[in-house]
Amino acid sequence: MTPGTSAAEAQGSEHAARAGDGARRRKLISQATDYVLEHGLVGLSLRPVAAALGTSDRMLLYHLGSKDQLVIEIIRESTRRSVDELRALAPSASPRDAVLEQWRLRTGEQQQRCERLYVEASTLGLFQEPYASEVVASNEEWIGAVRDHLAASGVPGDRLVGVAALLDAAFMGFELDAPLGPGEAMRGVEALADAVALLSAE
Repeated sequence: MTPGTSAAEAQGSEHAARAGDGARRRKLISQATDYVLEHGLVGLSLRPVAAALGTSDRMLLYHLGSKDQLVIEIIRESTRRSVDELRALAPSASPRDAVLEQWRLRTGEQQQRCERLYVEASTLGLFQEPYASEVVASNEEWIGAVRDHLAASGVPGDRLVGVAALLDAAFMGFELDAPLGPGEAMRGVEALADAVALLSAE
């Protein structure tokens, strides 16, 4: 505390500094996530990220602590964006429509970019922590949002867990097949929507 500065003033200044650091940290995470969604996660290096963000690798480490923590925060931010977009989706008129509308959302540009990051993070997570735990948490958060939309769209409670798991696995497969034949993928989605409608009516 400098001479002439009260304890309350010093405490206020310290709080403002911490708040400023927190805001800077959140901005860096958001910007780093934008960068990784564009350039990919595998082989990520701090210096190119820092240069793109107009800062230094030392400042990234100051705010994030380590490269591992930066990757974790990027995974979390990407998941948050993806889940927020799904949670903003209005309830569908029927379980069948819910499948079709979730597919349209999932094949949009934002979701596709987040999906690629998730797949890359899953690849990293196969071999080491802390990525494996973050991928599991990311998947649980996403599946929770899928279930909530299905429930709001009329899928019975006793079917939610199974239908959500079916959707997630099937959509992943359709996405892998889509580049080979978009029409085939859509036919699969339509058949899946019919199956979900039948399951929801039983």
